[in-house]
Amino acid sequence: MRALNIAATGMLAQQMRVETISNNLANMSTTGYNARRAEFADLHYQQMTRPGTINATDGTVLPTGVQLGLGVRPAAVSMMIQQGALTQTNGQLDVAIEGRGYLEVTLPSGASAYTRDGGLKLTGDGLIVTSDGFPVVPDITIPVEARTVTINADGEVYAYFNDQVQPQLMGQFTLAQFTNDKGLEAIGSNNFIETEASGPPLVGEPGEDGVGTLRQGYLEQSSVDAVREITELIEAQRGYELNSKVITAADQMLAATTQVR
Repeated sequence: MRALNIAATGMLAQQMRVETISNNLANMSTTGYNARRAEFADLHYQQMTRPGTINATDGTVLPTGVQLGLGVRPAAVSMMIQQGALTQTNGQLDVAIEGRGYLEVTLPSGASAYTRDGGLKLTGDGLIVTSDGFPVVPDITIPVEARTVTINADGEVYAYFNDQVQPQLMGQFTLAQFTNDKGLEAIGSNNFIETEASGPPLVGEPGEDGVGTLRQGYLEQSSVDAVREITELIEAQRGYELNSKVITAADQMLAATTQVR
């Protein structure tokens, strides 16, 4: 009774789809979050009669044959690259990336990670870091006596002092882009690391070579569309129910077989 195993793979697939949707909905308010989408592929086929099999002595071949599918399997959970809406916060160290690119940060291990979460903070020493305390590359330190901080679209960070008319350049943010953004590995806390699938980071100044620009006082919101997610949730739930009905029908067929005398 292949239907039992086939329906079981269908239920597992819809369960993964629901888990992906629930993660998207849970991150509706996560800064810079891109929605994920579960993708599936059919399993291999059992060839009862192969297409093209010779069916007669005159060389007549079967046009289709008999191929029985054995279910479905997860193919990928891919990130849907989409610019989220920008929300004004008026925070001096809040920066949103308009266009492609990621801020590079240094993890405690010394490795590099990449994020679109521009909600930056200052340490006690004035170093610009992420909300988790990871330093942003390159290291930029704001003196404690600085009155205000300005970040322009090119990523240049200026500090204003009470005893100076002209601002002082503290440094410039860079942005990294990848050939295949969907190949990045998510490690949580809005951070990604490069993989062989993503390719190496191409680091450049904002606004150059296809890299996006920065906007101070804004944060990029999640790209999750709640209406679409709820619609897909309903579809996944109905798909799960249909596959469970197939299991019930197969069980009834097996029960009828065992009762034959």
